[in-house]
Amino acid sequence: MQNPIDALIAEKGVLLADGATGTNLFAMGLQSGEAPELWNEEAPEKIEALHQGFVDAGSDIILTNSFGGTRHRLKLHNAQDRVHALNRKAAEIACAVAAKAGRRVIVAGSVGPTGELLQPLGALTYEDAVEAFAEQIEGLKAGGAEVAWIETMSAPDEIRAAAEAAIRVGLPYTYTGSFDTAGRTMMGLAPKDIHGVADDLAERPLAVGANCGVGAPDILAALLDMTEARPDATIVVKGNCGIPEFHGSEIHYSGTPELMADYVRLAVDGGARIIGGCCGTSFAHLAAMRKALDEHEKAERPDITGIEARVGPMRNKAAAQSGAGSVGPGRRERRRTRA
Repeated sequence: MQNPIDALIAEKGVLLADGATGTNLFAMGLQSGEAPELWNEEAPEKIEALHQGFVDAGSDIILTNSFGGTRHRLKLHNAQDRVHALNRKAAEIACAVAAKAGRRVIVAGSVGPTGELLQPLGALTYEDAVEAFAEQIEGLKAGGAEVAWIETMSAPDEIRAAAEAAIRVGLPYTYTGSFDTAGRTMMGLAPKDIHGVADDLAERPLAVGANCGVGAPDILAALLDMTEARPDATIVVKGNCGIPEFHGSEIHYSGTPELMADYVRLAVDGGARIIGGCCGTSFAHLAAMRKALDEHEKAERPDITGIEARVGPMRNKAAAQSGAGSVGPGRRERRRTRA
């Protein structure tokens, strides 16, 4: 399999991924409960504008508008028979934007959870999960996606199923978990254990890491655990832009461009090789992150005390100390999209 990520890292050192899908599409008129994947065919100009905004802000990697692109997610909108077409179109739109960027931009096919529980906790079999992911990834590959970007995962078995599907289809892959429940994923996976999930598969991931969760301090803490567990791994962090706050009926994220720029500096110092934003991360945030990445010279590896002093307290640590679970603030939004 081709490895576009390592090639670009060799050229640039650290890569900037893109920001939020949902936050920016909501600003373009997407309504709560709507499937953003349908916009690939119904409003392609808005999806093009989404990707263009990220490219203009400096992204080296853009993710397709296909987070909920499995048959299990699309059946909620009676679109389960459109999996291949919607995913292919998602990749085609992103590839068209990348092709005119004037520089190398990698198109990664976003693959989110099915929304179903695998056996024995639920009804979905492992084999059916692999089939559903393969169906989606076939569409992404047909549209030109270079990498299957498996993200916001909670269950190790679901990560493996998506990875196995990518291998079957013939796309290299990455995967990230959301460590939003007292420092672990909702299904109990710890950051230090993320590496071993696909160790015995036929192809290794190009990168692993964390996305979404509960803000910059916590994802940086996860980064320290992941890099300590396997220092030679290519690690992704794609953190939420602060903490969500309700302004009337709308959710706004508290993170400023300055906070996200400092998050980038700390992520570089902590050993991340791919850094981006998740829920709440706008084009303006990403432009500040690009500037920080370009100007920063790697410094001493931070510790938790230093991270909290610069970007705020860890919510997961507080939850763990109190004995209460901390449900990620983006979980409700990301049922349908990367918010």
